Amino acid sequence: MIKVLFLIHDLGQGGAEKVMVNLVNNMDSTKYDITVMTLFGGGVNEQFLLPHIKRCSVFKKAFPANSKIMKLFTPTFLHKFCIKEHYDVEISYLEGPSARIISGCPNKDTKLVSWIHCTMRSEDDVANGFRSYKEANLCYNKFDFTAFVSQGVRDAFTKFSEYRGKTRVLYNTIESDVIVSKSKEKVDNLDSDVTKIVATGTLKQVKGFDRLLRIAKKLKEDHIRFHLYILGRGPMQNELAEYITSNNLDDFVSLLGYDTNPYKYVSKCDLFVCSSYSEGFSTAATEALIVGTPVITTEVSGMKEMLGENNEYGIVTENSEEALYKSIKRLLTTPNMLEDYAKRAKERSCYFSKDITTREVEKSISELIGDI
Repeated sequence: MIKVLFLIHDLGQGGAEKVMVNLVNNMDSTKYDITVMTLFGGGVNEQFLLPHIKRCSVFKKAFPANSKIMKLFTPTFLHKFCIKEHYDVEISYLEGPSARIISGCPNKDTKLVSWIHCTMRSEDDVANGFRSYKEANLCYNKFDFTAFVSQGVRDAFTKFSEYRGKTRVLYNTIESDVIVSKSKEKVDNLDSDVTKIVATGTLKQVKGFDRLLRIAKKLKEDHIRFHLYILGRGPMQNELAEYITSNNLDDFVSLLGYDTNPYKYVSKCDLFVCSSYSEGFSTAATEALIVGTPVITTEVSGMKEMLGENNEYGIVTENSEEALYKSIKRLLTTPNMLEDYAKRAKERSCYFSKDITTREVEKSISELIGDI
C-alpha cells in the first residue's frame, strides 16, 4: 500500500475542500492508504469522508491569528509538530500554510506535492501564508511537483513565482452521479413565475456578490422579471442583506444561507451566475453544468477551459460589472437563448467524469514514486 497524506487548512464549505473529499473517496482503496489531516477540525465537509479514509486534525478548531503565530516557527519545526508518521507521498492540498508545513518534511524518500487552487496575481499572493516572498519560493521549490486546477492558475503561478519544478494541470474530481441524484430533491421556496437565477459560494469579497446585487438592481430597473437566489454564508452576509433591504430588492433577491445540497436549487433555476473577481477552477460552475443549468461567468481562471474559447458551452464575459450586467440582460431577454445553453450545459457535463480525473491523479502519484 502506498501511504499518502493530504494536508489542508480545514474541511469547511469551500470548493477546494469539497473536491478533495471527492478525490480521496474515489481513489483506489486497495492501492492507497490515505490520511486526511486538517490544521483545524470541525468543517462541514468532514462528514462526507468515507469510513476507510483516515482523518485527524492538528487543532480542534481555529484560533485567532493562527497564521501569524505559525510563521514564528520554521517549516521543519511545524512539520515535526504536525506530522508524526512516515508517508510515501505528502500532499499540500492548498497553497500557503499547508504548503509551508509540507515543505519542512525531513524524509528524503518522501515525495512532496503542492496543489495550487487560487489564481495568484502578484508576488504578494505567492508570499501569502509565508514569512516572505523569498521563503515562499524556497518552500515551493522543495516540492517534487506542483499540481494546478487549471491552466490559468498554472500560468499565473509560474509568472509571479520563481518555481522551477515540474508542473501538471489536474482537474477537480466531481461526484457527477451523486450531484445528479441530489439535484432531484424537492424544493418548495422558489418563485415559479419568473426567470430564476442562482449563485453559490462563500459570501466574501472575491466572489463578487456585491456587484451581483448591483446588477440585480439594474435588472429590476429594466423591468425584467427575475428572482436571484444566493446560496452560502460568510463575512459579507449582513452587508448584502442590508443592500437588499435598502434598495427594495426583497422581492427580487433571496439569501438562502448554506445548504449541503445546493444542487436541488441550482438544477431548478434557469441560470447560474459566477460573479467572482478571481477563481481557480470553479467547482460551483462545474456542478451547474452537470445538472444542466446554463452558466454565465466573469473571465476568471479555468472558465474558458470549462465553457470554450468561443462560448460554446456557456457565456464568459469580461471581468467587469458592466459586461456581466449586459450579458445577463441579453440572456434573459433573447428568445430561446437560455434553452439553447441548457442543452449545451448537458452536453458539456460529460467532460467531468470522476473516473477520468481520479485516474489522472493516481497516474501522477505512480509516476512520482516510480510505481508504473
